[in-house]
Amino acid sequence: MKNILYILFIFPLVIFSQEQISGKILEATESKKEAPLFGANVYWLGTSVGTTSDFDGNFTIPYDKSYTKLVVSYVGFKTDTIQVTSAKKLQITLEPKSELEEVTITSRKQTTAKSYLNATNTFTVSSDELLKAACCNLSESFETNPSIDVNFADAVTGTRQIKMLGLTSPYLLIATENIPSIRGASQAYGLSFIPGTWVESIQITKGAGSVVNGFESIAGQINAELVKPSTDDRLFVNLYGAINERLELNTHINTKVSEKWDTGIYLHGNTSSKKHDVNDDGFMDMPIYNQINVMNRWQYTNTENGFVSFINFKFLNDEKQTGQVNFDPIKDRGTTNAWGGEIDTKRYEVSTKLGYVNTEIPWQSVGVQAAFSSHEQDSYFGLNNYDITHNSLYTSVVYNSIISDSRNKFKTGISYTYDHYDELVNTTDYGRTESAIGAFFEYAFDNLNDVNITAGLRVDSHNLLGTFISPRVHARYTPWVKSALRASFGRGKRSANIFAENQSVFSTSRSINILNANGEIYGLDPEIAWNYGVSFLQGFDFFSRKADITFDYYRTDFQNQVVVDFENPQEVNFYNLEGDSYANSFQVEINYNVFENFDMRLAYKYYDVQTQYGSEKLEKPLVPKNRFFANASYETAISETNLSQWKFDATFNWLGKQRFSSTETNPLQYQLGEYSSSVGTVNVQITKVFSPKFEVYLGGENITNVQQYNPVLGADNPFGPYFDTTFVYGPIFGSNYYAGLRFRIN
Repeated sequence: MKNILYILFIFPLVIFSQEQISGKILEATESKKEAPLFGANVYWLGTSVGTTSDFDGNFTIPYDKSYTKLVVSYVGFKTDTIQVTSAKKLQITLEPKSELEEVTITSRKQTTAKSYLNATNTFTVSSDELLKAACCNLSESFETNPSIDVNFADAVTGTRQIKMLGLTSPYLLIATENIPSIRGASQAYGLSFIPGTWVESIQITKGAGSVVNGFESIAGQINAELVKPSTDDRLFVNLYGAINERLELNTHINTKVSEKWDTGIYLHGNTSSKKHDVNDDGFMDMPIYNQINVMNRWQYTNTENGFVSFINFKFLNDEKQTGQVNFDPIKDRGTTNAWGGEIDTKRYEVSTKLGYVNTEIPWQSVGVQAAFSSHEQDSYFGLNNYDITHNSLYTSVVYNSIISDSRNKFKTGISYTYDHYDELVNTTDYGRTESAIGAFFEYAFDNLNDVNITAGLRVDSHNLLGTFISPRVHARYTPWVKSALRASFGRGKRSANIFAENQSVFSTSRSINILNANGEIYGLDPEIAWNYGVSFLQGFDFFSRKADITFDYYRTDFQNQVVVDFENPQEVNFYNLEGDSYANSFQVEINYNVFENFDMRLAYKYYDVQTQYGSEKLEKPLVPKNRFFANASYETAISETNLSQWKFDATFNWLGKQRFSSTETNPLQYQLGEYSSSVGTVNVQITKVFSPKFEVYLGGENITNVQQYNPVLGADNPFGPYFDTTFVYGPIFGSNYYAGLRFRIN
């Protein structure tokens, strides 16, 4: 522990003790009005000490009296070598190479970007990709992404659950602007609390992720970047309506308050008041609901002094009613007249971020984050009551700098998390308080050519989980042109919120049991897992068109897991793992630009997810071993005189058979087969862009009208011993068509 603390504090002292030279690199132009050059290479001749210029052409580089010649180079410009005799500020002007002819390059920005240079297996989903589907909220933003699986958690609440690498969302660290946000009480419904129009981009990382963001990540990290008041449209309106009578309105209003301050008001509302029962089982195919979601966002930008800050205020009120079509909450709650439930959620959030970049030494920066949220859910499901209030505080401080030169970067800092739960399951109180303080250090090496490595270590002290270490390592090697071979491993640890994460258990007649209750949280031990993975990305040209192919293999091994056991159809049992539990995930993905403005994405995924249930090791229920994905998108060309265009998008998802948990002890009429049927769905969307200010869209989800006709087991007797809503493997409602418009003023 002493050595770790020494490392955390000694490196800043080493950095500050060095002498530096700063300067500005400019481009010589015919008008003699010199323009800054971004990304120029600056290095000391005969050394490996180097850096690059920023957006304003500024650079700072370590200096030693033995360094005498500074080399500055940039593609298309003459390389210049400057004699340096003292640590003074430099201004360097590069001349273009006269023999170069003018070349105009036109390229479309990729809607999903993969990097050949990062050590982590991270890809970025842009807002343009999100617009390929309705994307009314974050849980619906992954329909065109083959790495994320989306399915309904049960047959009554309409909750969409995401999976990655064969594991559900609790094993992912889901953050908003790098502040962990979907956790604790918000695990079940939190993704639906972030409107899609608020999202600027999504970064998805496979594997354990960075130690900077916390110790809870096991299978990966998802980070949603929100739109910025300074760059978002001054006015944006998105209106959406569907044949299932879902209506939604999003409005953004952004204002520049002063030279350095911008603010935005973001309003979101959605409602669905029509009860649908397409399969005639007496249960609504989706809940009826109302949601109001408001965010006020402030942005402070001071480029002269290197400060950027964000302050966010959020309020959410979400109300859902679910169950049988004839259920009336006023008359039927707490009775056996009809089965139904209500889920009412209020959530308040305040968060702030402050970033400082040293304008004299731009590779030194400090970031401070703080967030407080209060999440209150009052709910009942038939005769089961579930109430939870979760107050959470998160703070962190991160310092970024380099060691010796720009090839060696590091991040170090501390974080603190506080969570207080008031949780009532029927008549049992499971209230508790968790707090953790941690320190982390992450080193990144990049030889500026074919190798980079990111290695991190964090030490956390948790009041219930004890003191523990979380190592994470990511490496990238480029064996040849347009390739990236990556490998990673890391350890994650988390406390399982067994009821908040598995609220579907309340929509059954199963008895709920916690076995071997000797641990610190619900009587259970924390979950601990190691994740290992390799990935290979290769770009190439096929018939003179760009393409790339990616192979991923990841394995998650659990040292301990809180097993959710549905294998007895009259019970759900929670207990600590005794035996093996692992998830193997293999994926191959091909992206190909077939012809101008027409892109194809194909993917195949194989899962092998097994867990020890009592004396048997079985496939995890409702996880398809095989999945095939295809997406095609086309947009017509635009010109300087004609800015209107058409956009077409189609997505096909095929899921292989999925294992059902056992029902063999039920009477014959309440038994299911061992496996589900395979499922294939097709989604399409057409967008007409009339101008940069106005567009309309029309789409269809599951246009082939695939339906699961028996999603509710025991629907004829919901208060009987065989009622269960958790056997959902496919669409319930059938086809759904929608239309909408987007209007913006820049």
